[in-house]
Parts: sequence; structure tokens; C-alpha cells
Amino acid sequence: MNDTGSHRKTGPGGSSALWGGRFSAEPGEVMERINASIDFDRRLYAHDIGASKAHCEMLVACGIVGEADGEAILSGLDRILAEIESGTFAFSRRREDIHMNVEARLTELIGPAAGRLHTARSRNDQVATDLRLWLRDTIDEADAALRGLQAVLVDRAEEHAASAMPGLTHLQAAQPITLGHHLLAYVEMLGRDRGRLADARRRLNECPLGAAALAGTPYPIDRDRTAAALGFDRPAANALDAVSDRDFVLEFLAAAAIAASHLSRLGEELVLWCSAQFGFVRLGDAFTTGSSIMPQKRNPDAAELVRAKTGRIVGALTTLAIVMKGLPLAYSKDMQEDKEPLFDAVDTLGLAVSAMTGMMRDAAFDTGAMREAAEKGFVTATDLADWLVRERDMPFREAHRVTGALVKCAEEAGCDLADLPLEALKSVEPGLTEEVYDVLDIDRAVAARNSPGGTAPERVLDGVRSARERFL
Repeated sequence: MNDTGSHRKTGPGGSSALWGGRFSAEPGEVMERINASIDFDRRLYAHDIGASKAHCEMLVACGIVGEADGEAILSGLDRILAEIESGTFAFSRRREDIHMNVEARLTELIGPAAGRLHTARSRNDQVATDLRLWLRDTIDEADAALRGLQAVLVDRAEEHAASAMPGLTHLQAAQPITLGHHLLAYVEMLGRDRGRLADARRRLNECPLGAAALAGTPYPIDRDRTAAALGFDRPAANALDAVSDRDFVLEFLAAAAIAASHLSRLGEELVLWCSAQFGFVRLGDAFTTGSSIMPQKRNPDAAELVRAKTGRIVGALTTLAIVMKGLPLAYSKDMQEDKEPLFDAVDTLGLAVSAMTGMMRDAAFDTGAMREAAEKGFVTATDLADWLVRERDMPFREAHRVTGALVKCAEEAGCDLADLPLEALKSVEPGLTEEVYDVLDIDRAVAARNSPGGTAPERVLDGVRSARERFL
């Protein structure tokens, strides 16, 4: 989407309608296919037309374009918008991109006055403005979608504030926690994802219009007026920078990739929890599929696909980073490759968030299976070590050694710690009493972790209230 600064016209000797008199022949068919971007950048149409209207109004206010021509341009742009939204607009690859498709149709509608719209701008600042406007709206939509997923997770966390399950490290039983505590962890992750998107939105909200091709314009334009009309905080400070960087797209893609990785982790857990080996959750028919050969199967395909689609979003970030890494200032045609990965990442993230929201809303958790799993794997061993420190004034490292020896005894006996008779416990540590069995109880172990941010049910409910205040 590089620019010559001229409006579309037919040059002498059959020259290109877009490039005017500089060329004597049309581009070749391959050149047209590699050069055109209208197949994907047409989704910028509303923002392109909105920015053009703001630019036109500014040109009229500054006396650069007459009022009659300005009114004709605005009326024509409104008609084009209606045509596109009704599906009657004829997009053309020969006109390359959304900007020239709109300008060509405007010329058909109002004649030569259409050529005045491109005064004091270039397609370089035009596309940079359109893309910022589009991405700003996209971030708002993504934020709302992530907020919706947080709301579902918070509700499910409140529902399961006291539902015991095994907390895992290295995918091995570690300590007992609650499902509510587990779900609130993702609420916090998504909160940071929303914060990164908000930061990206704040930084991109500068208006490139008026930067023109790269050096500004000799016309007496009012960039503050245009920026305000389009809801930007300010005009971009440097014309060269305004048209030649896409760091605002990269920043969004980085935030999207991190958010997608969080969705992928939750998707992976759903896949595990749905398996017969875990049996913690059942996903309904709306988010599962069967097998073409095994009639018993209920596959968590939606969760698997959320996990897989993260690769596309990370790939989009990598693609654009590589495109931009070696470009000299200012605009190069390479930068046309910013949109397809961005658009795909946006669509993919939106689909993944929607699928995860639906799965988490409909998931049926088997609290009995979770509790049964929490009672395996010696998950209260740390509680026993802590009790030795508190009640027997034992250094933690010694308490750790004693507890490890007791775990070994339980393994050899084929039972859990709580099932060892007191005599067996005292054979390892004579100071143990009947009180130790209270420590080995799952519910008491969970309730004991009452530090701020802990898994105790009352702390989970505190977390639910806090999450609603901060995020919803």
C-alpha cells in the first residue's frame, strides 16, 4: 500500500489508471496478484471511510477544499459505505486496496471533485490510520470477550470454593487445593492479558493522518482537529515514524500470543480432566465429538483446538516480527504483509475465547472424583511437616526428613499417611500423637492454608469478591 500522492486517472498511451503518466503499460498478471491487498484489507472499509470523512472535514475547515466539493465527497463516502454494507459494492483487484477501491467509486459517483480528497495525505498515513482505528476497536472487543470469560470463571470459582482437588506440580500430586482456587488463577492471568491489551491500546492511540508519505505536507492542515475527530489522544509526533512502524501491531500480537498461551494451558487441563484417568469434568455435546470407529468416545476437541490454535497466533507474531526486522525507513511494500497475520490472529483469538467461555460455562465437575484424587499421593505430607515445626519446634529440614520417612513407610504398607497406625508413626518420630491425624485430613489441610491468596475456602471467596471488583 505504498503511495504516489496522485488520484486515479487514465494516462496517455494506455498507462496505468493508478500511476498516471509515469508508466506506459499495465502491471503484469502476476504483479497484480502479488501486489493487490483488497482480498483481505477490505475489512478496513468502515475505518477507511471514517478517516476519509474526518480528513475531508478538516480540509474544508482549513480552506484547502471548497465547501461544495467537501459536501459532495462526504455524501459520496456515505453512499459507498451503504453499498459495501449492503453487499452491492464491486471490489476490484486492479484497484489494489481498499483505499483505491473507495476512491475509484467516489470518482464514479461525484466526478473530478473526488480527486481533492487525497490532498495533504498519502496512502502511507491513510493505511496507518485505518489500521490503528481498526485495531483499537478490535482491542475493545477482545477485552470484552476476555472479561466475559473471567466472569464465567469467577462464578464457577464461587460455586466450587470448597471443592477439594489435588494441586499438582510436575503433574504429580503436591498439595490439596480447591477447584475455586484453581479457576481464580486463570482469572488473574486473563486480568493481566487485559492489562497488556489496554497498554497497547493506549500507546497506539496517536493519529498518523497528516504525516502524508513520510515528511508531512506543505498544506496548512489541522492535525489536532483530525485526531480529535477520530478519537485519538493526539497526532503522531513524527511523520516518518507514523508511517513506517508497525510496533503497535506487534505489541497487540504479543499480548494476544500470551493470552492464547493461557487459554492453551486451560485447554490442556480440560483435556486431562476429561480423561478416564482423571475424570474430573465432563464436557457436554456442544463442545465434544465422537469417533468414527470407537462408539464410546467423547473427545474434548474444542479444548484441543483451543490449545492448537495458539500456534497460529504465536506464528502471526513471529511472521510480522520477521517482516519488520530489517526494513529501512520509511514505507516499504513489505509492510503490506502486516494485515493477514493480524487479521488471522484476531479471528483465531476471538474464536478460542468464545469456545473456552462456552466450555467453562457448561462444564460439569465431578467433585467426588476430584476429592478422591486429592486423597491420594500423600498430598498432606507438607501439612505434617508444618505441624512438626509448629507443635514440636522442629527445624523444617528435620521435619521434612521425618515426613519423608513416614511417606516411605506408607508406601511400603500400601496405604496413605492417614491410614498408618499411631505405632507406625511413632516408630519414626516418637513425638507424634493422635493430633497428627487431624492435620492429615484433606478439608482441614485446605482450610489451614488461610494466608492471603491461599486455597482456604474463605480466601477463595475473598478472591471472588476481589475479582468482581477489579475485573467485572
